Amino acid sequence: MHDLAPLARFGPLVATDLRDVTSDPAALDSAGFWAVAADFEGRLTCARFGDVRREPVPEPVPGRWRGPAAEDWTSSLDRASYIAGVRRIREHIAAGDVYQANLCRVLSAPLPDPDGADVDELTALLAVGNPAPYAGTIRLRAHGVEIATASPELYLRRTGRTVESGPIKGTGRTAADLLEKDHAENVMIVDLVRNDLGRVCATGSVSVPALCAVEPHPGLVHLVSTVRGELAPAAGWSELLAATFPPGSVTGAPKSSALRIIEALETSPRGPYCGGIGWVDADRGTGELAVGIRTFWIDRRAPGGPALRFGTGAGITWGSDPDREWAETELKASRLLAVASGAYEASGRTAG
Repeated sequence: MHDLAPLARFGPLVATDLRDVTSDPAALDSAGFWAVAADFEGRLTCARFGDVRREPVPEPVPGRWRGPAAEDWTSSLDRASYIAGVRRIREHIAAGDVYQANLCRVLSAPLPDPDGADVDELTALLAVGNPAPYAGTIRLRAHGVEIATASPELYLRRTGRTVESGPIKGTGRTAADLLEKDHAENVMIVDLVRNDLGRVCATGSVSVPALCAVEPHPGLVHLVSTVRGELAPAAGWSELLAATFPPGSVTGAPKSSALRIIEALETSPRGPYCGGIGWVDADRGTGELAVGIRTFWIDRRAPGGPALRFGTGAGITWGSDPDREWAETELKASRLLAVASGAYEASGRTAG
């Protein structure tokens, strides 16, 4: 087995020499460079590294990552269950319980070589097969955190007292696929994110510099908005996370109602999927956390033995068509699962 020492990688930033691990968000306002992984259910892991440098993501080594075959994946919700869930959410919307809720499913597959499985090798494959602005690795095997993300979505960026979020809502194969429903969904979530940030930002400082911009990603397009504010004097990372977590784009509106509906309909914990993944440089007062979508993680405590997991979902509104929403979850997963299986690499990087 090759070296699996603790490591974090975010784009060109690489962090090694693990110094400290804590679940206290106040540490992010102390000192040092931290890798941050927050599970959707609330488990927070902050890991401080002593050595941070810039280097390119390594090229994938053929055969080094052994992923599951495409047919090995199972879903926490099958097609019929997912479609029934979409219909149930529409009933909640009709009853006035919620405007929108995100319905997700977790895909799982056994790992062919659990001991040799290195999420950083998977990140190298993703960098080629599915480049993403917030790609990264957090490898803390002893602490139960092994994540490879190809996230396209900004959860929180902080530069001094300025904070920014980039919620994504609306997905299609091309811009022509985007519907009025996608735009409405995005605007609803922007309102929610404005409200969340408003709880910890100076009064009147929250703005929306960009609304429903079309952003291309491998194999699909998204509608992306930008919400920005200035942190209130007494607010730090603890307050910022408390006010905004879990991210609005992967919960729904109102958030509290959406979370209750999600808990009732979803049959598997989301874990790092839909949580927050990224880094904080406490010395410089900067940080960048992605929403944990397009994200793989290794679960070494899975009942049937170590498993690779991946989440996919869609935002459900009154205008949702259940079959189309299922198809959206398939679209979001297909390319990534091909990369993780090795099929993308083996077929000359054309699969998916």
